[in-house]
Amino acid sequence: MQQKNARVLDIDFLKKKKCTWTDLTISKNSFRIAPDDTFYDISGHCFFPKEEDQLWLLGYANTSIFAELLKVFNSIIHCQVGDVGKIIVPDIGEQKSKVSVLAGENLDFSKKDWDSFETSWDFQYPPLLRKVPTIAEAFDQWQTECEERFNQLKANEEELNRIFIDIYGLQDELTSEVEDRDVTVRKADLGRDIRSFISYAVGCMFGRYSLDVDGLAYAGGEWDASKYASFAADKDNIIPICDDEYFEDDIVGLFVEFVKTVYGADTLDENLKFIADALGGKGQPKDVIRNYFLSEFYSDHCKTYQKCPIYWLFDSGKKITAFVTIFMKSQRNLL
Repeated sequence: MQQKNARVLDIDFLKKKKCTWTDLTISKNSFRIAPDDTFYDISGHCFFPKEEDQLWLLGYANTSIFAELLKVFNSIIHCQVGDVGKIIVPDIGEQKSKVSVLAGENLDFSKKDWDSFETSWDFQYPPLLRKVPTIAEAFDQWQTECEERFNQLKANEEELNRIFIDIYGLQDELTSEVEDRDVTVRKADLGRDIRSFISYAVGCMFGRYSLDVDGLAYAGGEWDASKYASFAADKDNIIPICDDEYFEDDIVGLFVEFVKTVYGADTLDENLKFIADALGGKGQPKDVIRNYFLSEFYSDHCKTYQKCPIYWLFDSGKKITAFVTIFMKSQRNLL
């Protein structure tokens, strides 16, 4: 049965500048820039502004007054195209330039935050990979960056709220204040960020990432060993995790070598202790790190990639302790 009002949109239309939001939400809707190479569907709606209007309209759509107006037309958890289309677009005159600048800054803040982690298509390297002698210094720098970004984005959002509240003359009804929980960029988190660093290290062991290449170094195709001059990828594509260092390419031994390569040999013990403390275990640093690989790493990996792991886990069972678990990189053919 044909749907008479259905049609296939022209590819040039689908590539137009667009802002998007999710259909289903139990809280305030968040509007985002949609990349030029993405399409949309009924779960991720879009509106298509002129290029010169995209940023200021995006800023307007994320204000508290837009959220209040949206409640007038939609009191349920679904936010449809028709609901957004009913919202009045005010003439903001000379304020358009300022609003566009603020919205553009917020867009950059959000992208830098998102790109700091592996799940971003534009991920380059983890935030703790820095040219400093200790990972503690790297975390301190990252923490400062996060705090500054968080505070500036919050201030920008409050200024955008103020501008549009003044335009509508609703100073007595609405406040420009933004709660910390509503600021969408993340603050530094030692446990999470150390685990992210460990995940990147494992990626370097398998050749997915490289200390000599930003972003993905290998995700299929022809293997180029020249990309791994600083830290070589594992030759046989299998990394054992045992209760002790029985194998030359034991994962803890490789991780220790990775930390030494990144931060230097002089501070190795200090860095391993910092990592172990961040993981929350007790005992010698290498033992804590080994226990993390044995008991938690794969679970964290599956959560990060939403049960679609990049590395495969093989477990030989409790009786064989010399070769308990291995990770095998899925993209590089072993044969």
